[in-house]
Amino acid sequence: MIYRVRLFASLRECAGSEVVEVDLDEGATVGDALSAIGAREDRLGEAIGSLKPVMAVNLEYADAATTLHAGDELALIPPVSGGAADTPHVRVHDEPLSLEEISALVPTDDTGAIVTFQGTTRSVERLDYEAYMPMAEERIRAILVDVIAKHEVEGAAAEHRVGAVPLREPSVIIAVAAGHRGPAFAAAREALDRIKTEAPIWKREVEGDSGAWVEGTLPPFDR
Repeated sequence: MIYRVRLFASLRECAGSEVVEVDLDEGATVGDALSAIGAREDRLGEAIGSLKPVMAVNLEYADAATTLHAGDELALIPPVSGGAADTPHVRVHDEPLSLEEISALVPTDDTGAIVTFQGTTRSVERLDYEAYMPMAEERIRAILVDVIAKHEVEGAAAEHRVGAVPLREPSVIIAVAAGHRGPAFAAAREALDRIKTEAPIWKREVEGDSGAWVEGTLPPFDR
């Protein structure tokens, strides 16, 4: 059975492709897929061994023992560069971000404070962002749902840009509405910190014709 394995950031560059295919027996595991990749493609196998990426199957974190089924999508997630209350607004896309538009999504009639954060490109010509977009949106949405409940705020929204983000332009915007400023600040800070460490998004610092992927941390997952 042929399985497709999605690659991102430095792993994609190493393979020269966003997707590699492996031929495995029915009932194979994620670990079997990794072994097959390493046996067939030495350089990519070495990169996987060095980075020790987190695995995901169908947008959910998985481990080496997870069984693969026909039609499953396996993704290898290297360390990420960060980083209504039930359905907070989340988008990961390649368009410029608007603080005004995102902030307008969160207030209610009981809102006494809106806290916003913009993360902007600094010190380099541009940042190139890459994301496992469906999973990034799911992860960010889950983070916002969690911080809304934990800090008892009224609403939250977040957007993250992918592709080239020039100097001084925002790559991520978070907005939180609450009755008082304390919970709004706390929720916004936690949301940002978790997005930078949990969402599968990577960035590459670019100056002229050269660039380098920013070292990150692996998403928290008990492997």
